Amino acid sequence: MNKPTQVTEKLQKILARAGFGSRRSVEMLIEQGLVKVNNRVAKLGDRAGLTDKIKVREQLLEMEQMEAPQTQVILYNKPEGLICSRSDEKGRETIFGQLPRLFQGRWISIGRLDLNTSGLLILTNNGELANRLTHPSYQIEREYTVRVFGEVTPEILNQLQKGVQLEDGPAKFERIASLPAEEDALNRWFRVVIKEGRNREVRRLWEAVGLQVSRLHRIRYGEFSMPRNLAKGKTEALSWKQVNQLLRSVELPEEIRPDLAPRARFDKTALAKKDAKKSDRTWAGRDFTRGNLKANGFKKPHDRKESFKSHPPSRRKTEQS
Repeated sequence: MNKPTQVTEKLQKILARAGFGSRRSVEMLIEQGLVKVNNRVAKLGDRAGLTDKIKVREQLLEMEQMEAPQTQVILYNKPEGLICSRSDEKGRETIFGQLPRLFQGRWISIGRLDLNTSGLLILTNNGELANRLTHPSYQIEREYTVRVFGEVTPEILNQLQKGVQLEDGPAKFERIASLPAEEDALNRWFRVVIKEGRNREVRRLWEAVGLQVSRLHRIRYGEFSMPRNLAKGKTEALSWKQVNQLLRSVELPEEIRPDLAPRARFDKTALAKKDAKKSDRTWAGRDFTRGNLKANGFKKPHDRKESFKSHPPSRRKTEQS
């Protein structure tokens, strides 16, 4: 008889789900030789299942970690002066010190904001969700308010929407809208939208046309905008419906409402019997064994009142002594 084939998944998908980071960061762990499957160093493209032993940095992955936890998503109002990396060689403060604690997995940043950029940052414990929301193929919009130093002409705005050449390829703004300002102001505010998340892309676009960005603030990522009452450095959790809205937007299956998640069912009859036995032990007391219960007239639970009447505690002590 043939053994049933084990259901397997790509290793980076399992580790991303377990909270080791996005697909890209997990791939880096694999490339660095820090992941093992059944004591063999893993390589990109390897697959694993629930019966396989997976180690990351020589730490064995527990079965619970391999199971997908309930997806959590938070909106975070990032202040300037914080970095989005987990650690920094220069000792600068990171955003992760301001985030709520997770009991399973870890927070994964959906895109990044550089040191001097503030605004909306979305984080999740779902590695696959983070991967899709940052992948260029999904064309997720990012909207910013930006303050530019220098004269901005209609020709420059037209050029930025048509596209300019950067060192890592062509780039453009999907939309640009100027915000009200005084006529002789040296700084002008704009709202801009891009569909990519390349490093410092907004700043580099303006620099490519000879202008300098003095302030940059993200106000929207995809379908979610910065909540008005969300203070700097604070977070706000998305509801179950909002999380499913985000999952649908990148073609991931919706999740069941947390309070409707299946729970373990118990045999009420077995529990009742167990409680009855516990009650008997409590009632009988520690000084009586099963053998002398019968000798003192304790035959059945319904005989307890009569037994106490005929054998009050003081008399039983005297008789036994």
